[in-house]
Amino acid sequence: MSMTDKVKNFRESEWVDTARTVTYAVVIALIIRAFLFQPFNIPSGSMIPTLLIGDYLFVSKFSYGYSKHSFPFSLPIFDGRVLASQPERGDVIVFKKPTDNQTDFIKRLIGLPGDEIQVRRGILHINGKPVKRERLEDFIEKAPSGDLRRYPQYRETLPNGVSYTTLDTDANGYLDNTGVYKVPEGHYFMMGDNRDNSNDSRVPSEVGYVPFENLVGRAEVIFFSTDGSARIWEIWNWFSATRWNRLFHEVD
Repeated sequence: MSMTDKVKNFRESEWVDTARTVTYAVVIALIIRAFLFQPFNIPSGSMIPTLLIGDYLFVSKFSYGYSKHSFPFSLPIFDGRVLASQPERGDVIVFKKPTDNQTDFIKRLIGLPGDEIQVRRGILHINGKPVKRERLEDFIEKAPSGDLRRYPQYRETLPNGVSYTTLDTDANGYLDNTGVYKVPEGHYFMMGDNRDNSNDSRVPSEVGYVPFENLVGRAEVIFFSTDGSARIWEIWNWFSATRWNRLFHEVD
């Protein structure tokens, strides 16, 4: 075999090894994403103050079992859920919006199947009883202009003891007084922590009740967060734009 043939064979072997390595990496990444953890970024302020725009977090795919929505593009591999485990009231959950079964939403689970949910004068009621709500110091947000904005902040405690903070930016917002929502069997009632700025189960035309099958996973931990002040190419601003105090913060 000539030297030229040896070099050619070596290059072909090297290309095959590289292709095999890339294939293995892609397969492993797809398995992790489908069955273990999926990265998710927060594009809106509906979960402020719990989650901020620019937060990046991991969602555990195994928390509630698996449905077709566990896989990329919601491939219709099967119906229902396998290895199913029921979510708990208060979980922060990523789900496919029921009105299109495509868009990823993230909200907090408030109502379980059979529950009656209502908001009266800004107070959440579950099965006719008001949820405990405690006034906290105002939440302070820095506007793009540099001005500081203050919003009333509260700590809610659900009947099962799960506690978290919410915002009530408008004392008489249109979602502060609702009718009674009776959660159907096999469905859940979701609400954003930013109560006056969240399209959630209180808006049937946008979200409504969320089927068990639509749950993608539970939000677990924030692995990165940026305030958006640095563009992707502005490497010199990355450090100052990173919200270091939010890194590896558990979602609760």
